[in-house]
Formats: sequence, C-alpha cells, structure tokens
Amino acid sequence: MAQQLGGQPIVIFKEGTTQNRGQEAQDSNFAAAKAVAAAVRSTLGPKGMDKMLIDGIGDITVTNDGVTILKELDIEHPAAKMMVEVAKTQDAEVGDGTTSAVVIGGELIDNAGRLIAQGVHPTVIAEGYRMAASKALELLKGYAVTIKANDTAMLKKIAETALTGKNSEVSKDLLCDIVVKAIAFVIDDEGNADLAHINVEKKVGGSVDDSALIEGMVIAKERAHPNMPKSVKNAKILLLNVPLEFKKTEVNAKINISTPGQAQAFLDGEEQMVRTMVDKVVASKASVLFCAKGIDDVAQHYLTKAGILAVRRVKKSDIENLARATGGSVINNLDEIRAKDLGSAGLVEEKTIANDEMIYISKCKNPKAVSIIIRGGTEHVVDELERAVHDALMVVSVVVRSKKVVPGGGAPETELALRLREYAATEGGRAQLAIESFAGALEVIPRTLAENSGLDALDMLVALKAAHGAGKKNFGLDITAGKPADMLKAGVVEPLQVKTQAISSAAEAAVMILRIDDIIASSKAAGPAGGMPPGGMGGY
Repeated sequence: MAQQLGGQPIVIFKEGTTQNRGQEAQDSNFAAAKAVAAAVRSTLGPKGMDKMLIDGIGDITVTNDGVTILKELDIEHPAAKMMVEVAKTQDAEVGDGTTSAVVIGGELIDNAGRLIAQGVHPTVIAEGYRMAASKALELLKGYAVTIKANDTAMLKKIAETALTGKNSEVSKDLLCDIVVKAIAFVIDDEGNADLAHINVEKKVGGSVDDSALIEGMVIAKERAHPNMPKSVKNAKILLLNVPLEFKKTEVNAKINISTPGQAQAFLDGEEQMVRTMVDKVVASKASVLFCAKGIDDVAQHYLTKAGILAVRRVKKSDIENLARATGGSVINNLDEIRAKDLGSAGLVEEKTIANDEMIYISKCKNPKAVSIIIRGGTEHVVDELERAVHDALMVVSVVVRSKKVVPGGGAPETELALRLREYAATEGGRAQLAIESFAGALEVIPRTLAENSGLDALDMLVALKAAHGAGKKNFGLDITAGKPADMLKAGVVEPLQVKTQAISSAAEAAVMILRIDDIIASSKAAGPAGGMPPGGMGGY
C-alpha cells in the first residue's frame, strides 16, 4: 500500500495488504452487520421460524436460538463477527434475548446509515446513541416490576416466556415446573443460583413428557462390576478421590525373584495392600462408593463380596455435585473416613436408558445439586430441548437474583421509543436526530414480532403506540388475538436484565462499527518454513 509524497510513492504497508477507507469501509461494515441481523430476524418471537444448519461434515442443527445459529455460521467479515459477539455476550450473561440484541444492533446500524446519507457525522450519531442507551437503561429501571424470589407462579411465567416459540412448547408446563423446582433446590443463602449444580442429561428415546427432575444426581456411568448390587435403598454414600488399586512406585525399580514362592509372595503382597484399602471402605459402613479414580479388579472383587455398589472414574464436577446432593464430603485419605463424611440418599440404582447404563442417586434430603433428564424422539429434538431448558434456567436464575421483571411482547421497546422521542426533543441539535433514530430502532422488535406472526406490522405498531400514548405502558402484542394486550396479565414477562443487556450491548456494538472509517487487512501469513523471512524481498 503506497502513500504519495512529492510525486514519489512511499510503501508503508507490507505487500498484499488491502485498505478500504471512508464511505467504502462504512458501507462494507454496515452491510455485514445488517446481514447478520437479517439472518436471525425471522426466528424472533413465539411464531418465529427455525433454521437448518449443516456443517462441513454434514451434521445438522435445527434451531431458532439466535446465538446457536450465529455460532454455527462460518462468518468471515470482521464487522459481522462483532455482531456475533453481541449474541455470545447476551447468552453468557443472561441466557436469552440473543436474537433481540442482534436485531436491535442491526437496526441501529441501518438507521445510522440513513442519517449519514443526510449529512450527519458518525461521531455525532455515536454520541447520540450513547445518550439514548443511557437514558433507555434509566427508564427501564423505573419501568420494571419487583417480584419475590419465591413467587413460583411468576417464575413459571418467566420460564414459559423463554420456552415459547421453541420445539419444547408442546410440553412447556412440565418443563417450566422442572426448571423452577431445579432452581429452587440450588439457590444459596445469598439468593444466587449456580447452574453448575444442575446437571442436565439428554437421552434420545421416549417423548418430551418423559423428561424429569431428579432430586439428586444422575451420572452417565455403570457399576464397576456386574455382580454388585443394582439397587441400594437408604444408601450410605462414600465419595473418594483416591484410587483403590496397587500403587506403583514413582521410581524405576528392579526386583530379583529366584523361586516361584517369591513371585507368589510378591503378588500376595500387592493383593493385601488393595484388600487393606477395601477393608477401610467396608469399615466405614458405606453401601455405595463413588470413586474419582480407578478401582482395580482385586478391589472390585472384595467390594462385590461386601455387597457395595461401586462406580469408578467419576468426573470431578460430578463428585462435587454428589457431595452437595447427598450431604457427604469428598475423602482424599482412606485413613480419615468418619461417619459424618458419608452422604445419604433414599435410593441409588442403575437404570438402562436408551441402551446406556446410568446411575440414579435420588430421594436425597434437601439436595443442593439436582439433575434434569431430557428425553425426545430424535437427536435434533433433544438438542433443541436442551438449549431451550438452558435458556429457561438462565432467565429464572437471573430473576431470582435481581427480582426485577418487565412485560414482554414488545411492550418495553414501544414504551422506550415513546419516552426517548420526548427526551430527544429536550436535547436539540443533531444529537436529537440520533436519539430519535435510536428510538425508531427499538420499534423493530414489535414490528418483527408482528411480521413473524403473519400480522400487519404497520397496523400493530400504530395500535401499540396508541395504547402507550394513552398510558397503557404494559401493553404488548398479543399475537394470538392479533391486537395489543396487557402483557403482565397475560403472563408474558421477561427479566429486566435481559432487556438492559440487549440494549446496552447492541448500542456498544453499533457505536464501535459506526466509528470505523478505515479497514486495513494484512496479507495472509507466509508459506512453509524455510522460505523468505517476513518482509524479505517484498517489492524489491
């Protein structure tokens, strides 16, 4: 890339570097951002459509989850990748609203392009967008409704809103009940629910109605030995983090054996060491053993004779959750086993689910870790169910922590658009245009909800604006009746944090893309090693 200096071109970039400047760069970025928003826009809302994604090896994903779609797309354009990051951040923070965040971001970019065409500078638009986003977050806090963390009926409505429009909708009553109960079990003293303590296992086979909440843990393992008990009632559970096997020396050693008797004595010594370990387990009076390490054949033999159900090589996360579910402690030294370290469960049994053996630890008293079994007719159904349940778990945990909700159905966006236009009139100047543009961008949500439901978007938007103008701030789009309705009464509610995160991240991404006026792309890395060093002979 050359710059002109006194008629002489000066090379400042490596050969192969490309540069787009000014309007060309902006047009490229704007088009990419809008394309990402367009890719997921038709999935928004209860009547949104699904996308079928096929990867390079032919695996199929069928979903209407915004972040899943964008993760699966092989996106190359840097501005498009920035929009994908909006969805990823939204998913990581609150679990839902990923499509809304991307669609709002795309509309902000689209509206900004129109303002630039009218002669408004991108910096002015960026500043106006920042002001509008800050005001919108302030308005949302005053608009939110406070609920109680133990309001089960409201929590079920929040979970139902997250599940509506997905394949799980047919059994949403069951799934909502499972989600709310699961969150209630894992809430800590500070009101936080850590989803790491909810183990979700998916199994193909049966129907969605076969999905269930286990008040305890389900582990995708089988008994260490087929002759061990298959079921243990009123189980005393020992959790071990040490192997039950002969410990090999850490240094290389050579043993000289000259007679068969010496060889047998050596083997007997190994067996005795393992038997001593097992005796300590038996002495603890545990009836079930979960070991994070290995259990060798000799140990399995003695454990089977003692009537103990043992499971080996259990994941560290599962062992920790077992401790929370059963009230036991993880033991790191066999000599330190105490009666109080044992956990308890009403029933431990091995079940065969979809031709796979699984260990069920159920009927635990006040478990602080639980499991959800998701069933479905096909692999694609089960995968989509898992994504839907994850979203529902996330939004319910967010509400339990923040205790703030807002009506859904496009009600907050319509109210914010109305109030932001009033705010814009008080600011004046060119920033006013940007704030009004921001307000218009928020209306893309109710407009898209109407379009995806087969309703007339213009008529619905006019009706919503009229309702909010008359002070009916909780009115959103009732897609079944095809008219505005009170969303709180209809039970369509979302966490406040979903809306605040969507608006703030969409605004930040739009501002960042707006401020770019130069795209400099370096050339690809040089070929195989041993070739020319970087920059060598370039333009010679």
